Amino acid sequence: MKPKRIVITGGPGTGKSSVIKALELHGYPCLHEVSREVILQARKEGYEQLFLEKPLLFSELLLEGRINQFHEVLEFNSKIVFYDRGLHDVVAYLHYADEKYPEEMQVICKSYTYDMVFVLPPWKVIYKPDNERYESFDEAKKIHYYLENAYKSYNYSPVVVPKCSVEERVAFILDQVSHLQ
Repeated sequence: MKPKRIVITGGPGTGKSSVIKALELHGYPCLHEVSREVILQARKEGYEQLFLEKPLLFSELLLEGRINQFHEVLEFNSKIVFYDRGLHDVVAYLHYADEKYPEEMQVICKSYTYDMVFVLPPWKVIYKPDNERYESFDEAKKIHYYLENAYKSYNYSPVVVPKCSVEERVAFILDQVSHLQ
């Protein structure tokens, strides 16, 4: 039986990584965000902020990594696998940046589907910039808007995760996916 694919998404600094780590502690397989790897590799190649300097190249690299993750799910012996962001996030960020992109990206977003999508809303109290996160909180709010709209445009109904403790967020998510197990 193929595992159910569940996306955890949201703008920068919304607590996605903390939720993913907590889900792993509960024994669920999780595929981590690939953008940090892309950013770190780009820095080795001389790009300070690849998304700002070459947004389409950055997005193509992300898409490739997320397609690989999509196929990795078959390696797990689990009913559910969580993803820290999905393929559709790539298109959302390109819309946010007002960048044109190949039609093939839309075809990929239609072809690779998830069983459920959770979105973590912007939350100023927990937002913290870091070495890979260059967006301001206001920019994070705009990105949230584009993420929700991207998933909705591909016929998903993203479930908004409440602003509460990490454990309460995880409990909310697990309650919502319980019917999939």
